Amino acid sequence: MLDTPDAVMAALRENDARPYGRTRTVTAEELVDAAEQFEDTGVRSMALLELMEAYEYDGERSKSPVVFARLLKLWDQDPDGFGEWARHQVFWRFKWVAAALMDTPDVPLAAIRRWHTELRDRYRAAGYDLQPYYAQRYHLAAQTGVAVQDAYELWTARPRTELSDCHACETRARARHFIEAGDDARGLEILAPVLDGRSTCEQEPYLSQATALLPLLRRGRLDEARSAHLTGYRFARGKASMLHAVGLHIEFCALSGNEPRGLELLAENRDLFAVAGEPAARLEFLTGVEVLVAGLAAAGHGELAVSGPAGTSWTVDTLLAHLRGEADALAARFDARNGTDAVSAARRARLAVEPLLAEPLALGVRAAAAPELSTAQAAPAPRRTVEAEPEDFAALVLRARELEVVGHPDADRLWKRIAERAGADGFVHPGGDELGGPERLAAELAEQHAHEALQRDDHAEGAAGLLAAAELYERAGLPGPALMVRTRTLIVELDDVEGAVADWTALDAALARAEEQRAAGTLTDDDYLIILQSRAYAAHHDLVEALPEPSAQTAARFEAAVGAYRQTALALGSARRAATSRQYTADAAARQGRLTEAAAELREVLAQLDAAELPWHTPRVLGLLGQVLLQDGEPAQAAEVFHRALAEAVRWGDDSYPYAPTYMMLGHASMRVEDLGGAVRALSEAAARYDRQGETAVEEAAQVRLQLADVLRGTGRSADAVAVLESVLDAAGAGLDERMLAQARLDLARGLVELDEYRDAAEEYLRLADLVADWEDQQTHTMVACEATLALAQADRWDAAEAALGRAREAHGKAPQVDQLAATLRELARLTMRDKGAEGLDAALALLAEADAIGEAAERTGEEYSGWYLRGGSHYERGRCLAVADRHEEALAEVERAIAVYEQGGERAESPRAESVRLAALIEGGDLGRPQAAVARLTAGIARCKAAGLREAAQILGELRERFAVN
Repeated sequence: MLDTPDAVMAALRENDARPYGRTRTVTAEELVDAAEQFEDTGVRSMALLELMEAYEYDGERSKSPVVFARLLKLWDQDPDGFGEWARHQVFWRFKWVAAALMDTPDVPLAAIRRWHTELRDRYRAAGYDLQPYYAQRYHLAAQTGVAVQDAYELWTARPRTELSDCHACETRARARHFIEAGDDARGLEILAPVLDGRSTCEQEPYLSQATALLPLLRRGRLDEARSAHLTGYRFARGKASMLHAVGLHIEFCALSGNEPRGLELLAENRDLFAVAGEPAARLEFLTGVEVLVAGLAAAGHGELAVSGPAGTSWTVDTLLAHLRGEADALAARFDARNGTDAVSAARRARLAVEPLLAEPLALGVRAAAAPELSTAQAAPAPRRTVEAEPEDFAALVLRARELEVVGHPDADRLWKRIAERAGADGFVHPGGDELGGPERLAAELAEQHAHEALQRDDHAEGAAGLLAAAELYERAGLPGPALMVRTRTLIVELDDVEGAVADWTALDAALARAEEQRAAGTLTDDDYLIILQSRAYAAHHDLVEALPEPSAQTAARFEAAVGAYRQTALALGSARRAATSRQYTADAAARQGRLTEAAAELREVLAQLDAAELPWHTPRVLGLLGQVLLQDGEPAQAAEVFHRALAEAVRWGDDSYPYAPTYMMLGHASMRVEDLGGAVRALSEAAARYDRQGETAVEEAAQVRLQLADVLRGTGRSADAVAVLESVLDAAGAGLDERMLAQARLDLARGLVELDEYRDAAEEYLRLADLVADWEDQQTHTMVACEATLALAQADRWDAAEAALGRAREAHGKAPQVDQLAATLRELARLTMRDKGAEGLDAALALLAEADAIGEAAERTGEEYSGWYLRGGSHYERGRCLAVADRHEEALAEVERAIAVYEQGGERAESPRAESVRLAALIEGGDLGRPQAAVARLTAGIARCKAAGLREAAQILGELRERFAVN
């Protein structure tokens, strides 16, 4: 019941704790009505201020001036009825009203300037400096485009005051001034203290991260751009008050080659189309979305279904028409009000920007929207000049055949062109003995189609395609190519069926027929070598499947098949095939631990390819060499080789090259040499490449993202890591292996804890606990329940924390995790004291007693645990709890017991022992007033830390000693 001023104030405090959104706004409106029944200026003013704040952060800024008019009237009537905070807010929110008026095109320019004058006069009368007044004049000048530089100088020349916008927000405004003038470098330099976290506020650094996205791209600072997007978008997502920022993130996706991600953001923020209370921010949002959909329309995706305003189904074309109509009209309204075309000109400039990168920037997150857009970007464009395609159709086919024999990547391009021309209306086969008839061409095109399916790992389609090609070759009277293609079908299932072994009866029969055809002159040398390669491949597969202890027959068959392939290739002068045979040998040696031998073999292959002038075959050899070097403990060399492999693959435009695994291994090598930035780039690219393979590589992409998130967390970029992990679960969670899904949830929960997002972390832990509850490995359940307990306690959900602790106890009974459960109880004791103070002492001590009992039970049953760590930790935490309850003598005694127990732990115990010395000195020198004793204790502790090599601990103790020595 809101029948007293105190009840209304209590309700205002409760509402203030709610997140911004419709519920808080509606409640604030109701509380203003409730406050009006009392002649209490303090309550009425607080209710109006709460309503203004709700509008400000719920996309309803245009309603603020009306509320503020009521507040100002109340102020003029009874200023003494305002509390100290409310008095300050009256003057602070003059600026909110100025911004709301400026951002609403229906408010005349003269009215905005009158308000500026009102603000100036009120500030002067109250004794405030006018820097905020000049800031508002600048913001208006920036929108109208009139005398912008003069207004900027008048504002920034004045020192900040207590009513200036927060430092972070002013910094962003100053940076935007230079960015919009084309000086990205200066703008980013100004933004640095906000972007690196030195200056923050309610919405910072997130708004500044959105502002910096395109400047970072333009300056080539791609790692920072990626991080700004991942971190900034997580905060902005779905928030009406971040409408402008969401538009910038969507625009960033469009201009960084991440259109599928942009469409996903559009879908996630569909409700923001309904936010109409901030016209200027709405215009920025609509323009950012238009950049995305206009680019898709220009690329020919006009019929693609996309998200737009609720109530209608949208395609790219229909949404683009809608956006243009509304945004152009809204910009025109601003220009009409301002008397300039500055707003429309700024909008046109944004829409005119072309994509800023030649290739998509790998963001590390998975986008499930519009997979057809992702798969269309299969590989980067070649970096070399490619030969012109022959105009004559016969010459085109003959050239494709020539390139096919030497394995040149341009052969694929030419065959695709041949297929296009042969499939065109009115095509007439030119005939001729050298070209062959249309039946041969049909067979060749069918074979190429099968190759494409195999490159996509669609083995069923590939095998069917090869059989169809074989039949076409036979109809064309070409038994040699038919035999070669049929032989290849014998090895297709080896990649597709787990545990499959080669059909050597069929392979031997194929070899016998090949010998007959060769003698009859119906089998070309290259087709014969392909049959021998198929046998070598099968023998290599069987050897690998039989490792680590292959039978003598399997090993001998491998040596024979690969040896015959190599010797025949050399005899026939095929350096390409000879090099391939040696790759089988090197790979087998590496898999059997003969890494030096494998590396030497691969380096000889590279030399052989160089001598034969076949450089387009080097990328795969380099990739294998990199693997061998990485396995051999040479990550720096491996990273260099992987870079070379990728560069050569790009140079030759090899669409079939395994880019994703190579980037993944490059990421591993970079991690090993502590090039964490390089690891992030490589793993992000690997994940993006796996995404382009579609559903066949979902688990591989997810696994790479788990590794990427681990690297990001290791570099302190937990928000980036969380964004990556959320994308794994949002986009691919249902298709993941259960254990991989569990690992992703665990990593996400831990990342959220690092971000102090305890409620979300607790939800993830509880989902994870349900997932692992029935696992045979109940130790995992114990661990998860323990971590969930602490997250729930941190989120002040104590009843749920107690329930989770019950699950942890139950799981511990089935699969003991002594150290973890004891640590959970200790931390829960600390949180209890933090939350309840001295009143929580009994509960905290009971938790610590339980931790001790767990250790004692483990001692009796012989469970493995760290006794000194458990007992020492309990004494330490008990001492801290007693100190919080002002029972200082008892606290000191407990901490001294901890120090004594830590003596039993040897070197591993030096760090917790040093912390116990610090706490004992604080209690002794501060709470008990014995500074000399504390100094003596610290002096001994410092010496011990130095002897143990704990420099940081020694420094901390030293600073504390100086403090007590002065006293």
